[in-house]
Amino acid sequence: MPDLKILTEAELRDCVALDAAAVACVEDCFRALATQAVAMPPILRLDIPEHNGEVDVKTAYVPGLDGFAIKISPGFFDNPKLGLASVNGLMVLLSARTGLVEAILLDNGYLTDVRTAAAGAVAAKWLSRPDARTAGIIGAGMQARMQLDALRLVRDIDSVFLWARDGEKAARCADDMRGRTGLPVTVCTAPDAVMASADIVVTTTPSPKPLIEADWLRPGQHVTAMGSDAEHKNELSPAVLARADLYVADRVSQTSVLGELHHAIAAGLVPANADLPELGQIVAGQRPGRTGPQQITVCDLTGTGVQDTAIATLAARRAGERGAGTRFTS
Repeated sequence: MPDLKILTEAELRDCVALDAAAVACVEDCFRALATQAVAMPPILRLDIPEHNGEVDVKTAYVPGLDGFAIKISPGFFDNPKLGLASVNGLMVLLSARTGLVEAILLDNGYLTDVRTAAAGAVAAKWLSRPDARTAGIIGAGMQARMQLDALRLVRDIDSVFLWARDGEKAARCADDMRGRTGLPVTVCTAPDAVMASADIVVTTTPSPKPLIEADWLRPGQHVTAMGSDAEHKNELSPAVLARADLYVADRVSQTSVLGELHHAIAAGLVPANADLPELGQIVAGQRPGRTGPQQITVCDLTGTGVQDTAIATLAARRAGERGAGTRFTS
């Protein structure tokens, strides 16, 4: 049995950052999803409702890559009450030629955070106005912070508006954002105030009830919803999708079951057989993205296995270049 490499979260943080290279990596994987014979099975999902927990397993094989990742991603949303992070997990990288395990990435959800934030940057790059300057963030967790960092990689953000249900968490998040970016960050008392002020709005919550209403949308605005990755989650009112000039999915087969699209179809506001574009098709030039400054655009991100394979491959390659990790023989 060949050796495998074990990489800790600290080592992976040294190898992979949320930067332009990570955004390009995720952008390339979306392009591959549209242009190559990617094998990406449906998400395997396990709910543990008595502990407010969920576990997703995602994977994908991309032709041309030497390996593929299988990611196990638990989210237990009462963990902060115990002094623990809500999200953790790991990725396993296997050889696409032999199926042997090559690396175990003990990232505790870090790589998922990076690839999720990078996907938000890709969505903003292709769907928001090039002159968008104000960012609106709904939520106050780690992904809220990282989505702002990601937006700044593709747009010249000069101010931020933030809302979260927990006012104390929102204040702490705003302080952190100000300290890291030097930008003015306004904590809003309600989500409609964020919508009234921001060119780009990103929702980053596990909310089971809509937080954004269609009447709050403004011409030229872009909204990325990245929290609804399960049937019961819903950040946007279904009418938001009906009012948008352009709706884009990361993967229609997923968003129609798990994402915001799922709720719009159930409400009868979007036909189940609607021909809707995917982000990878826009990146690949197969479908148009934003075509005018007044368009309202919405991107529905549920997270794809191809993103996990892409970021795991990047991490393993950089770890190899640095000689990072511990060799283990079973």
